[in-house]
Amino acid sequence: MYQNYTTGQTALTLNLDFTIPSNHLANTISWFVDSIPEDVLLGNTAKTGRPAYHPAMMLKILLFAYSRRVFSGRKIELMLEENVPMMVLAENQKISYHTINNFRSSEHANELVKKSFLYFTNLLEAEGLINEGAVFIDGIKIEADANRYTFVWRKAVEKFHEKLKGQASEIYDELIAKEVVKAVTQEKVQTSQGLEELAQETEAEIEKLTEEIEQEPKAIPSGSPRKARRRGLKKLLHKLRKDYVPRMKKYEEAEEIFAGRNSYSKTDHDATFMHMKEDNMKNGQLKPGYNIQAATTDQYVVDFALYPNPTDFKKLEPFLKQMPTLNKFDKIVADAGYGSEYNYSMLEKEYPDKKHYIPYTMYEKEKTRKYKNDPTKLANWYYDKAEDYYLDHYGVKFSFKCNQQRKDCTTGQVRNFKIYEADEVQKTPELEQLAKTASGWQRQIRYNPNWNQLKEKAKEVLQSPEGRHIYSMRKYDVEPIFGHLKNVFGIRRTHLRGKKKVETDIGIAFMMMNLSKYWNRRWSKDQSSLFKNKKNKKKTVKQLKLRVGLIVFWYLRVSYFPDTSQ
Repeated sequence: MYQNYTTGQTALTLNLDFTIPSNHLANTISWFVDSIPEDVLLGNTAKTGRPAYHPAMMLKILLFAYSRRVFSGRKIELMLEENVPMMVLAENQKISYHTINNFRSSEHANELVKKSFLYFTNLLEAEGLINEGAVFIDGIKIEADANRYTFVWRKAVEKFHEKLKGQASEIYDELIAKEVVKAVTQEKVQTSQGLEELAQETEAEIEKLTEEIEQEPKAIPSGSPRKARRRGLKKLLHKLRKDYVPRMKKYEEAEEIFAGRNSYSKTDHDATFMHMKEDNMKNGQLKPGYNIQAATTDQYVVDFALYPNPTDFKKLEPFLKQMPTLNKFDKIVADAGYGSEYNYSMLEKEYPDKKHYIPYTMYEKEKTRKYKNDPTKLANWYYDKAEDYYLDHYGVKFSFKCNQQRKDCTTGQVRNFKIYEADEVQKTPELEQLAKTASGWQRQIRYNPNWNQLKEKAKEVLQSPEGRHIYSMRKYDVEPIFGHLKNVFGIRRTHLRGKKKVETDIGIAFMMMNLSKYWNRRWSKDQSSLFKNKKNKKKTVKQLKLRVGLIVFWYLRVSYFPDTSQ
């Protein structure tokens, strides 16, 4: 027997209400978005035109759509018609994918998403979910929504730009010889504006020659010299208008877009070509992407930022400066990618009240037995503090020679070095030969006192019981965040183009992960079922087995060993 199922019949269906369970993720999303102050949600509301959809509703449907791995505007529009939780969040309103995409790409959405992390951090602080007052920082590179083979390289642009400047100087000299140029200087002609003025002066000269040619007699025995001059100027004008001016503008625009980078993509000017972990061809292929810096505590993302450069150690200072919730943490934890002399000095100067647990690059290697027994390392050489000299493993003496300063072009930091040079007169001729390089110069070593002092401080902090405990939490606090982002929620590539828009896209994804994790933990605590997690399930199964065993034992005892005392 089956239930009645007949298609094509006319039926009257009344859907008066849409309900979802009280412990549904959509309710958690709605509750959190509604907790954001109204003035932050609305921003600068337009006073004219058709009333827009409420930003709270738009943010709710985007968060829920991302939690279901739906990122396309058209598919989100379809969810609003077919998905009950989406209907509840949108109050059964029909929203076009144009509206969804426009909101996701707007400046207001970017500001709203960034500020939502501030309120979420306040929520974590109120519920005591900040992991021992520590913030864990790490970075990841994610592929941009740009074509892979649309790269523009800075070295190539600079090379052809300089070549074009030379060609512009040549055509300028030629026009000077023809007595055409009057106001343009040679320095100015190496810019697009100067070339445009040069073309205008050439065009004015051609028009002047045309008027003079019209007044000439029609037949000139040896040909008109003005026509010959005009033909030559027309060729130069064509070269200026069709070649030199457009290329000069293109190179100047490219150099502005680079902004200190080595490359950018034609389809997303803010994306930089960099190495990715997803290298399917195993050939180190460069792909357009962004460097995402994230700060977490208890596996919740409390802040993030996007940068176009792939290296991490240059991003610690700007990331900490733009982090509004940094005052809620007293410990800063990061991996060896951030351990540099500049970062250590910056943390001691800018944040003296915060402890930092950041190893340097050689920290783990210096603890190995092989490094400690390597006689070629300067740390294993003999050093005489009184006379200030070193002895290497061969016995070559290196005496102090001078102090030297080097300025880092990227950070502007001035680094001080002590230079030690091998003495020309050694104890034996063999040592004198070992004191020289292969080219015959005296060997030298460089020692940075400030850097070594900072490394010793970092080593002391990391090797303390508290340091080992705090730094060990980094692996299971910040590292899983990026694994969840890529593997669990399927965000291996951005869905928008442009730094601000990508920032909004990644911010929605991170906030969705926060709310999903918060909902899972909160929901599991509120359940009264014995099977709410695996541990309780195993415990309950053991109790049931024990009870069944006792019942069977009692039954066998009563059946086969009756009490004979009565």
